Amino acid sequence: MNTSKNRTKMTRLTLLAMLVAVLIVLALVNIPMPAGLSITFNMIPVAIAALAMGVPGGALIGGAFGLISFLQCYGILGVSPMGVALVTANPGLGFALLMFVQRFVSRVAVGVLTALVFRAMQRTKAPMYVQGAVTGFSAAVLNTIFFMTLLVVLFQQTDYMQNAMAGRGVLAYLIASVGVNAVVEMIVAALVTGAAGSALKKARLL
Repeated sequence: MNTSKNRTKMTRLTLLAMLVAVLIVLALVNIPMPAGLSITFNMIPVAIAALAMGVPGGALIGGAFGLISFLQCYGILGVSPMGVALVTANPGLGFALLMFVQRFVSRVAVGVLTALVFRAMQRTKAPMYVQGAVTGFSAAVLNTIFFMTLLVVLFQQTDYMQNAMAGRGVLAYLIASVGVNAVVEMIVAALVTGAAGSALKKARLL
């Protein structure tokens, strides 16, 4: 019994380490878009962690994603053009804390909610691919909602955001900024997480 538990624990720790490594790689290959945002697939490891390890896994890998995203505002583990522009113009500690909330705290929350989505999907008895696909899709949707909502709420009055919005209303800016990004991220996250869920099921990790 103890041997089996230890093996399961080691397997999950190994999976966590692999997902963090994947996050670091993905952080370096974001696809820039004209609005200053990037197409990112970092929510896929978060969704996979939520599948395999529930709320703790989703929160942990979500936090890892958020920490990398925050560090990118300072040119560490890649560069976030928007983040760098914002912190360069507002280098104070208070502003850094707001960036931390937007980029780290929100991703922890998204990881937790993604795990809860998967838990709800398990009750439907849908095929594992469908459960995984819905979970991955939800992760991308939640990430977009949290990130963009906090971007507007916390930073709308900055010069960077005023220039980016160019006199448009909040809704018009959001649609123009995330239209292509969000659709690509949601589709890819659904497809990859669905496949990952099926693989984890076959490996008896779910």
